[in-house]
Amino acid sequence: YQQALNEAAKRLIEFPESINLHNIAGAANQGLGRLDEALASYKKAISLKPDFAIAHNNMGNTLKDQGKLDEAIEAYNKALSIKPDYAEAYYNFGNALQSAIFKKPNRDLQYNVAAILDKKSYATPSRIAKATISLLKFESGLKKQLQLSDEERIQSPLDAISDLIGLPLLLKLMRVCPVPDLEIEGLLKNLRCSILESIGSISKASSELLSFQSTLALQCFTNEYIYSHTESEEKLLQVLDASVKKDLESNKQPKPQSVLALASYRALNQYEWHHLLHVTDHIQEVFTRQVEEPQKEINLKSTIPTINKITDGVSSKVREQYEENPYPRWVNMKLLLNQDTIFNVSSKIKLKLQSHKINEVEKPDILIAGCGTGQHSIGTASRFKYSQVLAIDLSLSSLAYAKRKTNEFGIENIEYMQADILDLGHLNKQFDIIESAGVLHHMENPMAGWKVLTDCLKPGGLMRIGLYSELARQSIIKIRDEINQLDIGSSSTEMKSFRDMIIKSEEDHHKLIVNSPDFYSLSDLRDLLFHVQEHRFTIPLIKDHLDELGLKFCGFEANEIISKFSKNNIYPDDPYDLDKWQSYEEENPRTFAGMYQFWCQKAE
Repeated sequence: YQQALNEAAKRLIEFPESINLHNIAGAANQGLGRLDEALASYKKAISLKPDFAIAHNNMGNTLKDQGKLDEAIEAYNKALSIKPDYAEAYYNFGNALQSAIFKKPNRDLQYNVAAILDKKSYATPSRIAKATISLLKFESGLKKQLQLSDEERIQSPLDAISDLIGLPLLLKLMRVCPVPDLEIEGLLKNLRCSILESIGSISKASSELLSFQSTLALQCFTNEYIYSHTESEEKLLQVLDASVKKDLESNKQPKPQSVLALASYRALNQYEWHHLLHVTDHIQEVFTRQVEEPQKEINLKSTIPTINKITDGVSSKVREQYEENPYPRWVNMKLLLNQDTIFNVSSKIKLKLQSHKINEVEKPDILIAGCGTGQHSIGTASRFKYSQVLAIDLSLSSLAYAKRKTNEFGIENIEYMQADILDLGHLNKQFDIIESAGVLHHMENPMAGWKVLTDCLKPGGLMRIGLYSELARQSIIKIRDEINQLDIGSSSTEMKSFRDMIIKSEEDHHKLIVNSPDFYSLSDLRDLLFHVQEHRFTIPLIKDHLDELGLKFCGFEANEIISKFSKNNIYPDDPYDLDKWQSYEEENPRTFAGMYQFWCQKAE
């Protein structure tokens, strides 16, 4: 960086109006941590050429590093308005949105947020959902509809829909991820019921109604029908179901509004008549997601090999949970723009390696131990250059989902296999990198699983682990205790009923859990509060386990957390000192509310 800066400075004497040289100087200053100087260079480049999209994007990165998130987002938005196909700006914009909550309306911004959701791989929708909702809540049509109380039935769903259909950003969000907002949830539940009640009186549905119904059915399918409904709604559903069935038995196609109303309460593949439907444009997207894609997963199950029959008692219970509720259900996700070498990846996240030989590995063999529905395996496969990934999981349903999404994204360097971590020794293979996030703490004996993973790691290899924090999960511990005391099971009916109780509660620990994105889909909720097995860890315990396994701590992978930690822990080695992290977490117990996510290295 210093060399690049020196060269740019020399050439700027000769070419002071060169926008590229000012941009290079800005990038070099940013790399050296001289953010004010970097900003000055980008501003100079922009003053010379106001439509210089690259400089606007780079200025956004600098502003984000300075903690000026609102200004950074405006810079990315400007870059995209100049160059609408600017992939790197979309990616950076998506990263910034993960931490944003908007305080004022901005219609121009909505266009590019919607574009990110359309692009499919520049952001994970659930990560930018809260920012998106905060932007949408300034819209008068949505504000008007949210003023209705939960108890006040919408008399004319068509009037409400006409307000919402003009918000393409809302509709796009509803199609691709659960909407994590209780006010909007109340409105959607209310609208779903109102449409069901009035469906019989609608002789010919408008394109607006059918479009909204399709969107609502996709939202409900994606959140796994987490919205509870009343007995009166259930009776209406039975009547409508019988009517559709009767039409089909008479070789008559049902009205699309009837089919979509039913699809908002239960997936179409759960109705015995779904194969008789003539799939029109009005129901095509819903039919694809609720019938065709689940069928693909059923077909894929037979193509997934198994290491060994799963016999461990706890592993069998965990497998059963994820067969019933593959976790998480997702549509799109953020992929890195370019694959990278181990050296560049470890440098970017500032890992402190004990041995640098791992950086010489050009084609890493990677194991994902507990890949779930594929976000982890796909993310890793698209991160490491020339990598070959083996992804295992207990649940065949989760693996089939993962394989379908892998095929959909065109990822070709992942092999899936059903296996228990405890049986990985049967592979007789060691890996350059092993990643296991959110898995070990669901085993009967996490250390036994961690020991197997360590044995499967090559000497000098890297391991990324994710574990629950005892301090950060205090509210969840209280709720899990309540669930046990009330003897509440994990059926969908019981989970929804308990969730409704939490929504109405004034208890602080209940209010806290409502802010979790995992509260807004059924499989996430089950994983969060109703899991059959859960252990939690502390930093001293992790430190002891690392010592016992012969693993060296290389650093956390959590940029925002590390940035906050470094404000008071200023020495270069502080981020690698677990004792200092222990003190920091005690002062900030919600720090690792997600998980501890860290890298470690096996001694050579």
